[in-house]
Amino acid sequence: MTTPVFLTVDTEFAWRHHAARLGCDDIYARSLEPAGVGLSYQLAELARHELKACFFVDPMPALVYGLAPVRRMVETILAAGQEVQLHLHPNWTGARLGDGGVRHARFQLHDYSLAEQTELLVRATDLLVEAGAPKPIAFRAGSYAANDDTLTALGTLGFSYDSSHNGSEAHAASRISLPVHQIAPIRPSPDSDLIEVPVTVIEDKPGKARTFQLCALSAGESYDALEHAAVSHHAAVTIVSHGFELANRRGTRANAVHVRRFQALCGMLAEMRDVLPTYHFVDRPPLALDHADVPLAPDQLRTRWRQAEQLWSNWVSERSRLRRR
Repeated sequence: MTTPVFLTVDTEFAWRHHAARLGCDDIYARSLEPAGVGLSYQLAELARHELKACFFVDPMPALVYGLAPVRRMVETILAAGQEVQLHLHPNWTGARLGDGGVRHARFQLHDYSLAEQTELLVRATDLLVEAGAPKPIAFRAGSYAANDDTLTALGTLGFSYDSSHNGSEAHAASRISLPVHQIAPIRPSPDSDLIEVPVTVIEDKPGKARTFQLCALSAGESYDALEHAAVSHHAAVTIVSHGFELANRRGTRANAVHVRRFQALCGMLAEMRDVLPTYHFVDRPPLALDHADVPLAPDQLRTRWRQAEQLWSNWVSERSRLRRR
């Protein structure tokens, strides 16, 4: 028995660069191709390891900067043989060019009504398709900020998958009515064909979930989480990253710790492909629904190692750079 793996990359213009009044080319460079470890580098590594990944692309910045940068993202991803699905940060609908982020719409999708969410999803889908992507069948809300209305809207619009539920963000951003430790795919409503594919979490401390994300877990934690999923025959594993995650927040310097984690993760998935094969959502792999999958249990030594690694990462990639300025 194999456990399908969805290796997902949220691909977007970082709002912080818009708020800093950078030009479109600079925002693209720092959000999508920062310091030589962005989209192109990640696609090359995925190809080298023969892995599949889903890139959730947010087309909404096209409302401010035009469709060209979104088309560039889509073309780059598709040319590398990977898939594009829909991502959405609704705050871009109120943004204006050059105002430093002063004007914006509501940031969280769950702050919109069902009718408003449906309209936003239609608009975003149209933009993504206009940028050259196939019609999306999978969705992830920006900042995981979905709720049950989001799932209703997605089902009505014919989407097959949502991947917004994240137990580590539950009740704050992620407001889908599922348990914090729900990591197995599930059909939230018997009246809909939509399948929720939750983001995988581990237990950082008893009762406290942590996202299976490059910037959140050490390579050792990632290995243990993958091994746990394989040995326990989990229904799926869903991993999160971002196009800009391998660089510092300014997008000017590679984060060596995160780069090593990405390289290690690709190596692990390549070695474990017989039991943990990577899939695109368009592959529609058979998913065992309603499994009682349990996140990896906490381990103090593992957590302390990651905390030390994270401290080093923050100091070297962020603060040391600022100190020299």
